[in-house]
Amino acid sequence: MQARFDEVKAQLQAALDTAMADLPKGELRDAMAYATVGGKRIRAFLVLESARLHGVTDQAALPVATAVEALHAYSLVHDDLPAMDDDDLRRGMPTCHLQWSEATAILAGDALQTLAFRLLTDEAIGDADARLRLIRAFSDSVGAKGMVWGQALDIAAETALEPLDLAAVKRLQGAKTGALIRFAATAGPLVTGEDLQPLDDYARALGLAFQIADDILDVTGDEDVTGKRVGKDDAAGKATFLSLLGLEGAKAEARRYANAAEVALEPYGEAAENLRELARFVIDRDT
Repeated sequence: MQARFDEVKAQLQAALDTAMADLPKGELRDAMAYATVGGKRIRAFLVLESARLHGVTDQAALPVATAVEALHAYSLVHDDLPAMDDDDLRRGMPTCHLQWSEATAILAGDALQTLAFRLLTDEAIGDADARLRLIRAFSDSVGAKGMVWGQALDIAAETALEPLDLAAVKRLQGAKTGALIRFAATAGPLVTGEDLQPLDDYARALGLAFQIADDILDVTGDEDVTGKRVGKDDAAGKATFLSLLGLEGAKAEARRYANAAEVALEPYGEAAENLRELARFVIDRDT
């Protein structure tokens, strides 16, 4: 899997650079480029592997992967803002609003979001019907039905009279983190018009395993390795998988979801081995 990951990272960074190359030079473009540097590229990997399972080439799927990573970068830029999580470190670098200004960070996030939708119109992806399926699903995943809704739930939880229970945390994270992961993992069948249920089941389990691992790293991780501040959720008194289940309980739950993700891939046989390895990776990572 590592060789494939390295390949995806190289392709993705080149595609992001190309997508921004013809934008007007200046602070806005610099901030956009800054926000897209680094990261694990798990979502891009999901797009390209999902596509491969459905006979879609990397060349056709790369604009989709680039759109997903541009959108993800926007979400991080806005999530780090003082009005949101007020973070000062992301991917081992000062957050965008500290590197430039709050206004520039907001505009960079806005521009990355619109760039993502522009990328989904690329004719290399497939016919108009395929691109419309992608755009519709993408809109649902990242807007008021998905990621943004999850962010709203997260903000509301900060001032709620009662802490969230486990079901509420799953609902929140299933939207805030999981919705974009589900879109990425189902990109292949969305392009081809085939059944996306097995990969949707895989992604739902993967997203929860990923978030539980994040909650664990927020307590046990090393800032020099994770590239972001740790201990913030606990200091803010947020309900997380770790606060609700304890360390060993959270680890067991992450393994359970990772195993469920692997089971969901059975219809694809050995062809899905990279995705199985990804399920193991997300709960064993240190970043």
